[in-house]
Amino acid sequence: MKRRAFLKAGGAGAAAAAAGTLAAPAIAQGTMQWKMVTAWPKNLPGPGVAAQLLADRITALSGGRIEVELFAAGELVPGRGVFDAVSEGTAELYHAVPAYWGSKSKGILLFGSQPFGLRADEQVGWLTHGGGQALYDEMYARFGLKPFLCGNSGPQWAGWFRNEITSVDDLRGLRFRTTGLASEMCAKLGMAVQAMGGRDMFQALQSGALDAGEFIGPWTDSALGYYQVAKNYYWPGVGEPSSAEECGVNLQAYEALPDDLKQAVALACESLYNPVWTEYTTKHAAALQKLVAEQGVQVKMLPESVLVAMGNAAGEVMTELREDSDELVKRIVESFLAYRASISDYMVYADNGQMNARALDYTY
Repeated sequence: MKRRAFLKAGGAGAAAAAAGTLAAPAIAQGTMQWKMVTAWPKNLPGPGVAAQLLADRITALSGGRIEVELFAAGELVPGRGVFDAVSEGTAELYHAVPAYWGSKSKGILLFGSQPFGLRADEQVGWLTHGGGQALYDEMYARFGLKPFLCGNSGPQWAGWFRNEITSVDDLRGLRFRTTGLASEMCAKLGMAVQAMGGRDMFQALQSGALDAGEFIGPWTDSALGYYQVAKNYYWPGVGEPSSAEECGVNLQAYEALPDDLKQAVALACESLYNPVWTEYTTKHAAALQKLVAEQGVQVKMLPESVLVAMGNAAGEVMTELREDSDELVKRIVESFLAYRASISDYMVYADNGQMNARALDYTY
């Protein structure tokens, strides 16, 4: 069967959604052609690859009853326009990260990453077992969306810097690319934060419009060539201890599905979380070795004084969120903070203990 669009972009799509016709023509024929718009270049190592995996998995798990066609950033809508496109009915679903939607509500940002926040396993733990998914659903329903986590990059890096960082003073006035709540943390330290896509970040570093920037980690960052224009690669990326990838589905289209296809969409997202996360981790490790051995990249740890200053700034960001005028944002923040406190106490004995023991000087 040929793929065909049954909704037109923009106002026509929104009008169709409002009239309750989203996906109806395709349902009547037993097969739905769904459009997935993404925030990424096609097949970009990491998120671009994961987006295609998700499109293919929904098609497979639905038994072909939902055929998902992927449109990369700029092919149907701009990368940062995918949230609105799906909300309005121009497309049925998107693949992106919550960190891009702070202009909609700052509460959204917590579902993707938080400075000094949750690791990849803890993030999905909060949503699955700590009440986070109900809040996630409530927030996105305001925009006509049903959200799912569908992957995670794991710990991100502090970023690529032209010059060495030795103190907090070196950060003041630094033109730096980042996103989400990390951008608010950095701004409190006097950094001139700029939001832009991964390819734009390379061009800005190359031209000198940026002094530094972070995107994801060694695997994806290598593909974008940042090592060519900045050799100092800093860790740890406390701005994003993990970064969840999400699938946003048009709520009307999702609710119109029979129960088995709702389960197929949900399972496709959930089943990719670990494979996407572990692929990032495995390929980040291999890419970092090549960056150091073949490209002369200097891997450096941020000074402790800088990390403490960042932690204090992150605390200010969280205090402000707790005082947000939106009651739902307050509930999201309190839920996150409660889960973080509980899991952090345990991790001292569990994962932290294991990693510290593994780092001891012994023969193995």
